[in-house]
Amino acid sequence: MQEPIQTYFQVGTIQWMSHPPVHYPLLQSVKQLCCDAYFDALEVTQIADDEERRQVKEMLAQSHMKVCYGAQPRLLGKKLNPNHLEEEERKKAEATLLEAVDEAEYLGAKGIAFLAGKWQEETKEQAYAQLLKTTRNVCRYAASKGMMVELEVFDYDMDKAALIGPAPLAARFAADMRMSCSNFGLLVDLSHFPTTYETSRFVIQTLRPYITHFHIGNAVVKEGCEAYGDQHPRFGFPNSANDTAELADFFRVLKEEGFFCRENPYVLSFEVKPWGGEDGDIVLANTKRVVNRAWAMV
Repeated sequence: MQEPIQTYFQVGTIQWMSHPPVHYPLLQSVKQLCCDAYFDALEVTQIADDEERRQVKEMLAQSHMKVCYGAQPRLLGKKLNPNHLEEEERKKAEATLLEAVDEAEYLGAKGIAFLAGKWQEETKEQAYAQLLKTTRNVCRYAASKGMMVELEVFDYDMDKAALIGPAPLAARFAADMRMSCSNFGLLVDLSHFPTTYETSRFVIQTLRPYITHFHIGNAVVKEGCEAYGDQHPRFGFPNSANDTAELADFFRVLKEEGFFCRENPYVLSFEVKPWGGEDGDIVLANTKRVVNRAWAMV
């Protein structure tokens, strides 16, 4: 493509992945990313401190970036399961997602993203029904604020072992949700395709009517290798599945399926994090180089 990628997508990054909080102070990280004109969007998550939350809100408002809110850490950190078979446990997950909608609204986001919980084969349909219940309740609350709810598609048997899950099941779930909630969509992540044993073409074509948001990244799916599973290592990481060629293929499929949109571009965010002692800013620069080269190949 001769035109820059920002012509067709709002390119973003996931703040807590690009700058893991154990090494990067939140306010410093948000300011640095807000000052980076490569990015049109920034994805943030729960901010426990009231004053830090207020300052992040102010920086985001000044930045003219699209703000996105990831509720995944709220669930993963406390091991909450929105498709738990025990109703009281399911309600705990629903409660934090409702709180996420409020925090997202405060920060200037127009929606939240989350993930399904773990499941067992013998109770798969019951878990599916529980997830529908949680998601419908969250969607109805979000709709009262004019906000979206997006479910991110994860691996189902490798690392996160989330119910949603393989693309065909995600399509079924999205169709069921859209029957009653028009503010529901799916978030798909290139780094998860190898972990679900699927290709870009299969995932995008299977989920075409329901996709509202994209992530890009890498994964190691060779057992016994460093960073195995859903760890989002940098492009070029040893024994990993995605690099420039795979990203270029992903872009080609998006173009063929009509996702290049000048007037109302989709968010496409980096979900790549430093591994071990790696430097997050070098990893960000790595990702930009891979994106730029893959884009030039389309």
